[in-house]
Amino acid sequence: MTQPFIVQPGEGRLLDLGNFEAVVIADASSTSDAFSVLQTQGEPPGFGPPLHVHRDAAEAFYVLEGTYRMHVEDHQEICPPGSFVYVPPNVAHTFVVVSDEPGKKLNLFSPAAMVGFFDQLAEAEGNGTATPERLQEISEANHMRIVGPVPDTYL
Repeated sequence: MTQPFIVQPGEGRLLDLGNFEAVVIADASSTSDAFSVLQTQGEPPGFGPPLHVHRDAAEAFYVLEGTYRMHVEDHQEICPPGSFVYVPPNVAHTFVVVSDEPGKKLNLFSPAAMVGFFDQLAEAEGNGTATPERLQEISEANHMRIVGPVPDTYL
């Protein structure tokens, strides 16, 4: 049975992803696979992942700091702090930080997903093996399909 829990500010598991950080706040084991929550932070101006699709989970973003341009299928929209974005499974999406200050947001995946992706990417960044080819392997292993080029700012 899942137990209730509280994560205080500054707690959570920090992952160094090279150009940004992720803090794992909740994962599959702590939520009985219901959802996972990560806080991504320090995303520099111009930063964004490749266009991609999550095959096994919906993703939601809540912008805390900075301004993002969110791309969801053929739609783009500027999202300042306080913006919420929902992306169903199997929908192509990406984002780019368009503010002069770094971006920070909460990422929620339901059902629980993507913590393994960030763990493996942090490991690749740490041991110097983070390449577009390795990113593709990590993505596929975590039910994510990359459908656009990998931006230079991502790895």
